[in-house]
Amino acid sequence: MKTIVHVNQHVIRKNRKTGGVDPVLTVKTYKSNEYAHEAAILDKDGEVVAKIIYRPDKPLSCGAQVWIETQNTVETTVFEEEDGET
Repeated sequence: MKTIVHVNQHVIRKNRKTGGVDPVLTVKTYKSNEYAHEAAILDKDGEVVAKIIYRPDKPLSCGAQVWIETQNTVETTVFEEEDGET
């Protein structure tokens, strides 16, 4: 089943403005929407391979309040713009 994890920037801004701690992650499937502060991504055996974390009270040193953590290898892709610049 396809699952989409959406980070709601509007809720992040609202929480910053009001001091609230509403969940900013929406985990969406064709059946449901679940709201969360953390979401774990599991492999086929049910083991956690990555976590998406929202911690406004303990941001990373760079200031990020939402990030993904994993012990696995991460591959990256950079798309080129139309005029050939990246």
